[in-house]
Amino acid sequence: MKAIVNVSLKAGVLDSQGKAVHHALDSLHFDGVKDVRVGKQIILQLDESDKEKAMQDVTKMCEELLANTVIEDYAIELV
Repeated sequence: MKAIVNVSLKAGVLDSQGKAVHHALDSLHFDGVKDVRVGKQIILQLDESDKEKAMQDVTKMCEELLANTVIEDYAIELV
């Protein structure tokens, strides 16, 4: 089973990397971009076949290592 974890900054947390990308896009004349937020995607290949157990395990991974839950949100997709 594969787990895809998308991590992004919480609303209200300044995203300096997103601002830099937005500025670069503006300088390249991509004028239609209103805002940019940069996050990360982590893809895990799991041996687990039980979806409920896999979700519990990946949630624990996110809470303990993969995401800084003070400033970041995460979403998990099992495929």
